[in-house]
Amino acid sequence: MKRKIVEESVKLFETKGYSEASIQDIVDALGVTKGTFYYYFDSKEQLLMEIQMVYIDDLLAKQRQIMDDTGKDSKTKIFEIIQLLIKQIRTHGRTAKIFFRELINLSEENYMVIRKKREQFRLNLQQVIQDGIEQGELRRDLRADLIAFAILGMCNWSYQWFNPNGPVTDDELVRTYLEILLNGIQPHA
Repeated sequence: MKRKIVEESVKLFETKGYSEASIQDIVDALGVTKGTFYYYFDSKEQLLMEIQMVYIDDLLAKQRQIMDDTGKDSKTKIFEIIQLLIKQIRTHGRTAKIFFRELINLSEENYMVIRKKREQFRLNLQQVIQDGIEQGELRRDLRADLIAFAILGMCNWSYQWFNPNGPVTDDELVRTYLEILLNGIQPHA
């Protein structure tokens, strides 16, 4: 039931927004009582925090697996992190929208917990880039932190416009992003 409450809440938060969706809306959609909701969650914010934590913890665990693979170079790891973020749109698109859009509805304390985890994801990516710079795989004249922000900006905004069932596949989007990042948009000489 807890999973069903989360799933239905994600749908409602996506369509109505967190502020407009009420606990009553959630229980009505599930055909249960408010008592059922409160058995699993103390508040609507605790539910939002659950959605946020599950999403970011899953991303961090998958990113860590990519980073810990010593048989891969930095370019491959960057590719796989971009791929992770873009493929999440197909499997977790609604949750991702909630993750980015509804962060502002968390209390200061909860916001800081999620912010720290988001920052860790960025710092992990930045470390992969820095490793690539130090190993000569990537240009030395660019800053790893700015590259990490650029990658995350491209990937995270994709949740707003990319339709994985549309004319562009997620693999094509990943390849395009990687090509832009590694080779730019100028024609090859």
